[in-house]
Amino acid sequence: MRYAGITDRLAELGGEKWAVHNAARDKAAAGEQIIELTIGEPDLPVDPTLIDVCEASMRRGRTHYSNGRGEAGLLEALVDKYKPRYPDITTQNVLCFPGTQTALYAAIIALVDAGQGVLVGDPYYATYAGVIRASDAVLQPVPLRMEHGFVMQPADLEAAVTPQSRVLLLNTPHNPTGALLDIETIAELGKIARDHDLWIVCDEVYEDLIFEGVFASPLDIEELRERTIVVSSISKTFAATGFRSGWAIGPSEFCTKLLPISETILFGNQPFIADMTEAALRGAFDTAERMRSSYAARVDLISSELVSCPDLKPGKASGGMFVMIDVSDTGLDGEKFAWRLLEEQGVAVMPGASFGENAKTLIRVALTVPDAVLREAMRRLHAFSDSLRAAAPRAAAQ
Repeated sequence: MRYAGITDRLAELGGEKWAVHNAARDKAAAGEQIIELTIGEPDLPVDPTLIDVCEASMRRGRTHYSNGRGEAGLLEALVDKYKPRYPDITTQNVLCFPGTQTALYAAIIALVDAGQGVLVGDPYYATYAGVIRASDAVLQPVPLRMEHGFVMQPADLEAAVTPQSRVLLLNTPHNPTGALLDIETIAELGKIARDHDLWIVCDEVYEDLIFEGVFASPLDIEELRERTIVVSSISKTFAATGFRSGWAIGPSEFCTKLLPISETILFGNQPFIADMTEAALRGAFDTAERMRSSYAARVDLISSELVSCPDLKPGKASGGMFVMIDVSDTGLDGEKFAWRLLEEQGVAVMPGASFGENAKTLIRVALTVPDAVLREAMRRLHAFSDSLRAAAPRAAAQ
């Protein structure tokens, strides 16, 4: 039978990237004691008040069709959220989606055609490659280097631009590295985008999970607003990943052109989830602050636990839910390290290759387990690294 080309383009860009995670889940289901440090699932529950809002909304009949743009109350709440950064924003600059992933997919589909380029910092979030390849566009990697704290350097971006480039895809705070873009760097990157007439799509889902520094957005810079689309959701800030409630903020013309795409994909979100999202955005919830405090402490915990391990080098993380660790001095790449760590120590981490070519010598560690569990995981990483170091002279002598 015959299939569309998209099935081949995405064939290796789905669940295959999560093979270590899936294997770990299988081991745990079989009764093995596995420490899972693979995915960005918040370790706090959704605030009960938001559950109550959602239930009450359903009970009063908010279970019918919505519209393509979003429920009126949520649109206004998003206008209020972004007005300090984007003073001229109206509801015409907003579209609601079921999660950041859908918003990002729709935005990229609207901005690039086959053969055109999307510039992305490498390492990059695992689904970005699939989102770009879905439209038969080309992912144009921009190296993010550990020695620069994984912050995109303007010179590296300039060197990566080609005549086919159409979009600069940013992510701040960054997944998987935890890097944070300051306003000066965004301005420099934005100047390059203006010089080459690039759209800027900025994934800001970790906006409220910053340990060090101050959040900045391309929307803060007036000259960039005409070419900037921001995507985000309640998934991380409110520990509400399963509710799938997100949005895109952009120029009104862009939103008008994107609306038929959104309507073709899904034609409206669930009104009761929109009501919950509005309540989250307008309320005073401490979920993000509690996560931020915990994750910041866990970044320090990882550094302190591995300070005496010469072959494991944690990267700097200023926000988000993850830390990258360079394992190249162990003699293994990230893929081999992750699989052997799972088999020999019962610890599941993500191999860096899941996040791009520039991360092949890295692993990603999630910060979303209790301190005692994370400390035990670091002890096992240390022990595994020591075993590799001890085995090296024997291997060399054979």
